[in-house]
Amino acid sequence: MMTSNVMREITPLTPSDCFTIFSRVKKKFDFPLHYHDEYELNLIINAKGAKRVVGGHIEVIEEVELALIGPNLYHAWFTHQCQSENITEVTIQFHKDLFDEKFLKRNQLSFVKSMLERSQRGISFSAETIYALKDRIMQLDKKNGFDSVLELLSILHDLSISRNMKMLSDPSFANEKFYYNSRRIEKVFEHMNINYNKQITLAEVAKIANMPEASFSRFIKKRTGKTFIDSLNEIRLGHASRMLIDSTTTVAEIAYKCGFNNISNFNRIFKRKKMCIPKEFRETYTGNRVFI
Repeated sequence: MMTSNVMREITPLTPSDCFTIFSRVKKKFDFPLHYHDEYELNLIINAKGAKRVVGGHIEVIEEVELALIGPNLYHAWFTHQCQSENITEVTIQFHKDLFDEKFLKRNQLSFVKSMLERSQRGISFSAETIYALKDRIMQLDKKNGFDSVLELLSILHDLSISRNMKMLSDPSFANEKFYYNSRRIEKVFEHMNINYNKQITLAEVAKIANMPEASFSRFIKKRTGKTFIDSLNEIRLGHASRMLIDSTTTVAEIAYKCGFNNISNFNRIFKRKKMCIPKEFRETYTGNRVFI
């Protein structure tokens, strides 16, 4: 459920277009937090110190930035500590059905398909990838018709096989289903996602996975790269981020509603994960209120 805190952008893309690209040089970021139906690939150069907000994730960016944002995911860039008066931004937006589901299921498209699925949480690409592809992205508007569509697909493919891409928002913020190629892990995550507001113990989830506690601890760490408690906190933070944006409930109430036993614990875990306290996180969103 989206609220009036976040603007729904109606992009200029018509149903008969494949994609739109626009580039500009500017002194500051002034577009409010928003979401739209289309995928967006955003290349930003010379904006070190600006702040990126994607879903439940906030980060200060470096000199070069390239992010792929999935449909209907909250996002914005803010000037923050950026001193540059010469920010270059290239934005490509394309329809979510530009590539047909059956087309994406073909072997040669498997990496692109996987990347588009992961972009539901937002993806940030490494500096190495950006330097390898930025000229092609910046030249895309010089191509015409069919050639430009082929080049976009080629750029997306090269991005999809690039190294060190980073997913940004929490899975539970984007209401994403959990896939770890393990029915046991999926059952545990489903249980945690439904009962995040209650106390959940290692014994309880180990029982769901039908494993001894010590074995399950090793198993979840191996499969997800995170401990049981980190995984549970991540789910809780996803729900908490959502509540901070979509409601006027107090921070203390949100902490308890999301299963944190006290507010200082909640603040500490929130800050460690998101680099700001819940109050600042909320202000990042509601400070840019737009009524549609």
